[in-house]
Amino acid sequence: MRDGFRELEAYLDGFAALLAAPPRAILVVSGHWEEQRPTVNGASRPPLLYDYWGFPDYTYRLTWPAPGAPEIAAHVQDLLTDAGIDNAREDTRGWDHGVFVPLKVMWPDADIPTVQLSLCRDRDPARHLAIGRALRPLRDEGVLILGSGQTYHNLSAGFGAPDPRALAFDTWLRTEMVCPETRDEALICWASAPGARHAQPEEDHLLPLMVVAGAASGEPGQIAFHGQALGKPISGFRFGA
Repeated sequence: MRDGFRELEAYLDGFAALLAAPPRAILVVSGHWEEQRPTVNGASRPPLLYDYWGFPDYTYRLTWPAPGAPEIAAHVQDLLTDAGIDNAREDTRGWDHGVFVPLKVMWPDADIPTVQLSLCRDRDPARHLAIGRALRPLRDEGVLILGSGQTYHNLSAGFGAPDPRALAFDTWLRTEMVCPETRDEALICWASAPGARHAQPEEDHLLPLMVVAGAASGEPGQIAFHGQALGKPISGFRFGA
């Protein structure tokens, strides 16, 4: 299976070198954690949560011992509260594989303090954009806001075969994400895009992108990655320098 992700792995492996400077901390929004309200993991040393099944034994022995950042977690809560967004803190949950799998490739030394923020169970696009807008000041404080998901996530559709609907949705995303004037409204109405519900039957893997896009509302986006994973088109986006 790893061969099917080689393009994405190469992109993640080179990601840190693309940044102007190493981040002071990383805030990760993963498609694998949902709560009633946005909830931040404030632990100083979160364990890893092996929230997958049916994989080789070694995948349940992976390590990524980065420190948490309780002070950043508290600041995230303050920013959300100041924006009128109800929120919570959780200090016992481990980092899910939406955190430690990509970050193990991106920062194998595990030396950057990391905080995870949950999605909201209502999966409201406008709400997740608003969460991102509230967190925008973090960008000026050296905190990298990272959305961990996948622009195509339909496990029941099979892999490898040509997929016009997946390509249509990926093309739509690449068009909209670079256009700051219309991006927020397009993401709010994402389900009406060509191929949307085929590429994202459940939008949990798309919502992290909305938080990141919200933190860059009004700014042009960049297509940082465009390739395939297990034969399906996927893309990655960046904002700022």
